[in-house]
Amino acid sequence: MRKPVLAILAAGMGSRYGGLKQMDTVGSNQESIIDFSIYDAKEAGFEKVVLIIRKEHEEAFEKALGSKVRQFMEVEYAFQDMNDLPEGYQLPEGRVKPWGTTHALLALRNQVTEPFMIINADDYYGKDSFKVMYDFLMNEVSDDNFGMVGYHLENTLTDNGTVTRAICEVEDGYLQKIVEIQKIRKASNGAEYEENGEWVAINDSLVSMNYWGFTPKIFELCETVFKDFLNREYENNPMKCEHVIPTAVGELLKANQIRVQMLTSNSKWFGVTYQEDKPLVVKNLQEYKDKGYYPFDLWKK
Repeated sequence: MRKPVLAILAAGMGSRYGGLKQMDTVGSNQESIIDFSIYDAKEAGFEKVVLIIRKEHEEAFEKALGSKVRQFMEVEYAFQDMNDLPEGYQLPEGRVKPWGTTHALLALRNQVTEPFMIINADDYYGKDSFKVMYDFLMNEVSDDNFGMVGYHLENTLTDNGTVTRAICEVEDGYLQKIVEIQKIRKASNGAEYEENGEWVAINDSLVSMNYWGFTPKIFELCETVFKDFLNREYENNPMKCEHVIPTAVGELLKANQIRVQMLTSNSKWFGVTYQEDKPLVVKNLQEYKDKGYYPFDLWKK
């Protein structure tokens, strides 16, 4: 069995955050969240990481991250190119918004030939989750059995605004349906979302935080999904339409083309959607260092 690969979605713009939040430092030794994710992956058994970035950010990523990590793991870059579109489509003049995480996933298709996990750059997923996913990719993943680590909705909300979350319906340990809901916020008794100007209570559910385990079969499936998306949306909203991995998974589930096993982890999630979220992330990571979960210098030989 070939060793699985870690892939990290790091090409997004971070419009709500302001700036290149993928590289923002949150650790006491100038680490970004990506540093901690790669460290946890290395400890779980991963030996190779592929960072999905924009070509123009390669030098910044190599200086801040790649040059340090390369002493411990194989590091590659995959470039999300907005001009990389199916035949018959071209980048609309003036568009700057990326095409979404389904398109970013496809940036791996000519590089990754092993089973792989894919996560967001700006989410901290916790040590245990990497062990769970590594074990799944080594032993259980197949072309018709993918995996996902889910987190409880109420543990993924912020005090600083609304979030978008992909709500999961699970039965007998398998994902049945996944629906993305926008504008979810904390409420006095849990969570609520906005619908037609009204705030509606939402039960605590497992949600996708973009933590997936796939084989390269996903590329072929998502190429079809992404082309279908362009056929539907390109004309209507050429400057802003985008397609994301949870939506792709939901469409493939609906078409009975895949199964997705829901993996359970004891890990706690936290992340930075807004600048105001950063102090809590800094505090949590410092506590983890103080408890000995991480050394002061993650990449010291």
